[in-house]
Amino acid sequence: MVRYAKEHKHETRRRIIATAGRRLKRNGIDGSGVATLMKDAGLTNGTFYAYFASKDELVATAVADQMRAQHENIVAQTAPGRAGLEQMIRWYFSTEQRDSVEDGCPNAALLDEIARSPDPTRQAYTDGALVLVDGFAARLAPHDPPSARLRSLSLLGMLAGTLQLSRALTDRQLADDLLEQGIRNALALLDADEHN
Repeated sequence: MVRYAKEHKHETRRRIIATAGRRLKRNGIDGSGVATLMKDAGLTNGTFYAYFASKDELVATAVADQMRAQHENIVAQTAPGRAGLEQMIRWYFSTEQRDSVEDGCPNAALLDEIARSPDPTRQAYTDGALVLVDGFAARLAPHDPPSARLRSLSLLGMLAGTLQLSRALTDRQLADDLLEQGIRNALALLDADEHN
């Protein structure tokens, strides 16, 4: 029997996590079975347990990975201060972001299912959400980020909820108008914070 190098096993695990994250956002947690998740990674169902003890472990790991990636690719890449928040808001409420579920935000794609998931998945989400929120807070109140944490959490809720609703609407014009209103609402929240 040939033993794979540790790097190969690590790379295979990363591939499973990445493809699972995309599938979970597209089909949901309940709509994504182990066989489908492994097929997406180009592996057999039988190899799953060499990498994860259960589907719940994979889901928690994939959620953590998706939240980390969102922070690294979006929040950490934007400008400091209000300009960075505005940049994030405009990206988040873009039609491209809305229409690209599997490549988009894990919050808007999975939030309702995460709320019904086991504690490890909910904790993975919570940890990731707090990293995002702290990134927002550092831009809202650079000299006192803890003071802006709850407002930043509200901003995250506004972003995710508006995007979820926009994705659910069958009327494309109404969905587009909702994204535009979402931008105005989020910017008004930022402006209100500046005047407090």
